[in-house]
Amino acid sequence: MGESIKAELVQIAREARQKGWWHPYSTVLTGAYVGLETAARSIVAYEQHVVPGLLQSEEYAIALIRGARLDDTEQEIEQRVRVRMQRQALLILDDPIDLRVVLDEAVLSRPVGGDAVMRDQLAKLIETARLPNVALQILPFAAGAHAGMDGSFVILEFEEEGDADVVFIDNATGGLFLEKSEELGKYTTIFDSVRATALPPEESIEMIEMLVEEPLWKSKRRVSGSI
Repeated sequence: MGESIKAELVQIAREARQKGWWHPYSTVLTGAYVGLETAARSIVAYEQHVVPGLLQSEEYAIALIRGARLDDTEQEIEQRVRVRMQRQALLILDDPIDLRVVLDEAVLSRPVGGDAVMRDQLAKLIETARLPNVALQILPFAAGAHAGMDGSFVILEFEEEGDADVVFIDNATGGLFLEKSEELGKYTTIFDSVRATALPPEESIEMIEMLVEEPLWKSKRRVSGSI
């Protein structure tokens, strides 16, 4: 993605944020999110169901988009995947963003794209989790009920003075941005609780390494489906 395109997306995001209400901009929510993500100094995220875009392999992204966006053409899928892959440069630039993410064990249990694609995705998670600016933790099923059970979310944190942090909640209609201080406080507290409940980063990597060899979707205790 060229610098001019990035600048345009950031400008869209900033203009929308100045309005203080995101819903009228549903047709550009993806662009607005990408712009905000580009401008962020750090990102924290809790994900219940899928690998976040910044951590997805290309084949996983293709399979995920095909499964979730039934009306997309092949060209639209290709464009979405291209943007998603380009976003990942934020993690390896000279001045990369800091990423703290907690994945529910369910994310590792669903073989999006099939066995080979998902094993490759797990390997990519391990590789990315070892970057110095990335902290990846797994919330195991054994944790039981936890603070994040209401759903996935992303908190975008900014460095520039006057840029308030925002919470993004993804959904089928494009997503919702929250920026009130009480909303930010609530989700920050939820993330801190979920992170404290999750496995530490090193143990999380060890768990993913184990799952590459013995995937949960290959368990003999599964009651339905096959790979």
